[in-house]
Amino acid sequence: MPSVPPPTVRFPHRSRRGILLGLSLAQLVLVSLAGALLLITVVTTGLAGAAALAPLWAATATAVLVRRGGRSLIDWAPVITRYALRHRTGQTLWLARPVSRPQTDGLLHLPGADASVRVVTAANGRSAALHDPRANTLTVVARISSRAFALLDPAVQSANVHGWSRTLAGLARTGHIKTIQVLERTVPDSGDALNRHWAERGSPAVPLAGQIYADLLVSAAPAAAPHEAYLAIALDLKAAKRLISQAGGGLNGAFTVMQQTASSVSQAVRNAGLMVTGWLTAPEIAATIRTAYDPSALSALQQWSPGGKTACDPAAAGPVVQVEERDRIATDTARHTVFWVSDWPRTETGAGFLHNVMFSAGVRRSLSLIYAPQQLDAALRDVQRRKATILADAAERRRRGQVDSEADTLEYADTKLREQQLIAGHADVSLTGLLTVSAATDEQLNAACAQIETAAHAAQVDLRRLLYQQPEAFALAALPLARTAL
Repeated sequence: MPSVPPPTVRFPHRSRRGILLGLSLAQLVLVSLAGALLLITVVTTGLAGAAALAPLWAATATAVLVRRGGRSLIDWAPVITRYALRHRTGQTLWLARPVSRPQTDGLLHLPGADASVRVVTAANGRSAALHDPRANTLTVVARISSRAFALLDPAVQSANVHGWSRTLAGLARTGHIKTIQVLERTVPDSGDALNRHWAERGSPAVPLAGQIYADLLVSAAPAAAPHEAYLAIALDLKAAKRLISQAGGGLNGAFTVMQQTASSVSQAVRNAGLMVTGWLTAPEIAATIRTAYDPSALSALQQWSPGGKTACDPAAAGPVVQVEERDRIATDTARHTVFWVSDWPRTETGAGFLHNVMFSAGVRRSLSLIYAPQQLDAALRDVQRRKATILADAAERRRRGQVDSEADTLEYADTKLREQQLIAGHADVSLTGLLTVSAATDEQLNAACAQIETAAHAAQVDLRRLLYQQPEAFALAALPLARTAL
């Protein structure tokens, strides 16, 4: 019987092209203003006046050409300005305050732009979802499980990879799914579930083994770090307006449409080797958010729950305190840093290339893969624009006598392949990866970040720490909100 090779994946070349001549919008605006000012200066005062403004031209060139952290200085300007305004107005510190007036039912009391997000329950009382009035979305969250991918046969691995791609394609083609988020995280384990199981089904009276097992639970169970995986699907209420109206309108109609989507998702993910173990209820969604802000709360939430499931009141889902710093945030009992996956492997690699990152020993982290489906017409227009830009840049280099760029050749080939796939009927999605590293102290966080970055380099993944925008990045990366990327 012929052996099946392990499945491989290949990511397209990530374009770093700007709007015109490789310049971003901010760079183009600054260059245009500087050019207009130079023209006016030469016309009114001559070359002497232009020479007198040499420091201004030098500053403009520095802001456009000098890059830090993958961005030009002018592109950093709005990000740093917003951070400076938040710092000046005291918005880098967020405190939960008791409110005496009536509050909206299900409001999660999250900081920042997520303050209006609330968890709502369907009329039948069995389904719950996150309603974001700002983004006009309704998001359901499923807890998923799977067998260990690294231990599967190559044939099964390949089937799971292709099954997941078909699942994504099916969701993207519906036209009313705004975002799909896969969230995989490690959490501290209190050992409460093991203790409950031992109390219900164990035999403590066994002379020797009973005492040894009980001692093992006391010492080893709290040190475990189980993995949790969630699938969040955001329904675009505007795009699904017709379907919602046919289902009765309002949130009840939206729940009907979402339940139909959730049912099809539960069937489709089985082809990817995944199993939906349950769609989260309102208390479970609130507990998932709460434990992201305060990991140490997991033990208490499990012990207080009658059935052992992690659950809490939605009003207590948000943090008690959140402090924003340049490259991290502090929330309750933990400190967090968010990384953006700026580049996936540039060469064909195995499907399990993230194994070392996801199983770094002693590191508490969460990984979010955010898929944003794109409409066919918009994707084809984007392909045509990219092709025209690549060809125009190549023609301009030939006119100047410069050599061709191999990066442009690879990008053009990827763009043509993308166009062929779109014409063949495949759905188009944009992928964003965000990785959150958490620890109890700054020293532990720095050590964990160094370990994760080392594992990422070995996996051919380029991580970039997000600066001056950690709160927004944390909400995207660590919470199952299925929000679009920064």
